[in-house]
Amino acid sequence: MAQCMKMSLLFVFTLLAFAPLCLCWKGNGGYLYPQFYDNSCPQAQEIVKSIVAKAVAKEARMAASLLRLHFHDCFVKGCDASILLDSSGSIISEKLSNPNRNSARGFEVLDEIKAAVEKECPHTVSCADILALAARDSTVLSGGPSWEVPLGRRDSRGASLSGSNNNIPAPNNTFQTILTKYKLQGLNLVDLVATSGSHTIGNARCTSFRQRLYNQSGNGQPDYTLDQSYARQLRGRCPQSGGDQNLFFLDFASPTKFDNSYFKNLLAYKGLLSSDQILFTKSEASMELVKQYAADNHLFFQQFAKSMIKMGNISPLTGSRGEIRKNCRKINA
Repeated sequence: MAQCMKMSLLFVFTLLAFAPLCLCWKGNGGYLYPQFYDNSCPQAQEIVKSIVAKAVAKEARMAASLLRLHFHDCFVKGCDASILLDSSGSIISEKLSNPNRNSARGFEVLDEIKAAVEKECPHTVSCADILALAARDSTVLSGGPSWEVPLGRRDSRGASLSGSNNNIPAPNNTFQTILTKYKLQGLNLVDLVATSGSHTIGNARCTSFRQRLYNQSGNGQPDYTLDQSYARQLRGRCPQSGGDQNLFFLDFASPTKFDNSYFKNLLAYKGLLSSDQILFTKSEASMELVKQYAADNHLFFQQFAKSMIKMGNISPLTGSRGEIRKNCRKINA
C-alpha cells in the first residue's frame, strides 16, 4: 500500500514537472489547450491545414495574409475573430480601419474552412480557433516553425473599429509607441522583435513606406536608416504621388520563404518599413535581438513559436462567453 502511495505521488510530481509542456493557457472562464477538439471534432485541424495548403499553393502571398489577420485580430479585443465580422446592424467592421482597409485579405479562405468544418462538426469549432490554426499552418507551409496551438477560444459578438485604428502597430509608429502597444497586450520586447520576423514573407503597399523615400519625415531630412541604393530601386515603382497600392516584398531576399533573412536585411539597412528598421536603430536591446536572430535561424524559429503561442492567448473568450459563429462574417441570429 505504502509502495503504491509512493508511486502515485511520484507520478503526480512527474506530471507537475512537465506541466508547462501541456501548453495550457488560462482564459476568461476556462483554459486553452491543443486537445480541445480531440473528441468533439477530431478532423478540425486537418481540414484547416488542407484548405490553407490549397490556398497557399494557388497564391504564396496568402500565407502572409492569413498570418497577418491573426495578428490584427488579437491586438483588438483579444483573439476573438472580431476582425472577420462584416458591418451589419450595430456592428462597424474592423475591415474598415486604417490598418485593414485595402490590405486585409484572406477572408474567402476562412469562409471555405468554416463551411467545411461546419459540415463535419456543426456549431463546434470557433472562427477564432480557425484563425489561430490558419496562422500556424501558413507559417509551416512557408518553411517556418510549427507549434501546438492552444484551442478553446470563442467568437466575439462585436467589433471595435476604434480599437483596430488605435491598437495595431502602424508602419510609421515610433519604436516606443510600438513597444507600448505590445506591452498593453501583455507582450514584451522579445515578442515584438520575434513576431516582426513574420515580415520575412508577404508584401507592403507603397503608401506604407513612401515617406522614407521622399524626405517626408517632417524634418525634410533623408532617411539615413534606409540603404540609398535600395531606396533608388523602390522609387522606381513607388512615386512621390500615385501608385499607393503598388506592392513590394517585405523581404526582397526570400519573399515567400519563412526564414531569418528579414533580420539580415535590417543589418544591411534594407528593412522596407520604418517599423522594421527601427528595431535595429532605436534600441540597443532590440538591436541585439536582431543580430542574434540574423545569426541563428533556429533561435528565431524557437522564439517565434513561443511568441505566437503567447500572442494567441491575448484575452480569449472561453467557457460561456462569446459564441461559436456559424458564419465567421456575422454573429448568430
